[in-house]
Amino acid sequence: MDFASLIGIISGISLVLSAIVMKGDIHNFLDLPSLMLVLGGTCAATLLTFRFKDVISAFKAAYFVFAEESKDANDMVATMVKLCRIGRREGIMKLGDTKTKSRFLKKACQLIADSSEEELISSSLRTEIESLKMRHFIVQDVFKKMGIYSPAFGMLGTLVGLVQMLSKLQDASSVGPSMALALITTFYGSLLATLFFLPVAGKLKARTIKEVINLEIIFEGAISILEGSSPTLVYERLSSHIPSKDRKSLRSMKIR
Repeated sequence: MDFASLIGIISGISLVLSAIVMKGDIHNFLDLPSLMLVLGGTCAATLLTFRFKDVISAFKAAYFVFAEESKDANDMVATMVKLCRIGRREGIMKLGDTKTKSRFLKKACQLIADSSEEELISSSLRTEIESLKMRHFIVQDVFKKMGIYSPAFGMLGTLVGLVQMLSKLQDASSVGPSMALALITTFYGSLLATLFFLPVAGKLKARTIKEVINLEIIFEGAISILEGSSPTLVYERLSSHIPSKDRKSLRSMKIR
């Protein structure tokens, strides 16, 4: 589980609720029609903007933000150095038997084992990386757009509430409660955008960057293995993708 995401969402909700309770009554901030307008309007506008399957994919990806830790790039470097050693000791044909959950790594190993030309491996893997970037961009854009739509629908709800309030302006006692109710939709829209939609889009972007780094490590590692580079040279080439303060030494990886 990604504890940073979990801590962020819990602390954000707790701070907002605490501020409400300390300064007033939480029941003043509960209004089902206003919530329905903001959420329903945001979902409707999102479905008008994107395909249904893209929206579903975006929410599935949001689940993984909280459910899974991102993979350490050092582990991927260690994997590629290990594969390099296997290729030098047992031959590159042996890489075709590599067991891995990564389809990208499996494809790279299979291309190497098939003695494919470097140009073919390079173009094939590069296409995979670019395709992943585009798929992830769409997922991120879903939440970015929701972060734009929800405050807009919150303002729309406020305008509806103001119209209803002005139509009953002759009753002075109803102005205060009506005004408060009109502003609730703006509160809901801003809360959803700043605490959920935009942070999730940012987290997904950060995850994409980390995943692309791992794919670049596999890509560079596959080319290095095909060129017959030594494990030490492969390590030096691949570890350059990792900041020096986070980089593990080749010895500490304990590769067999």
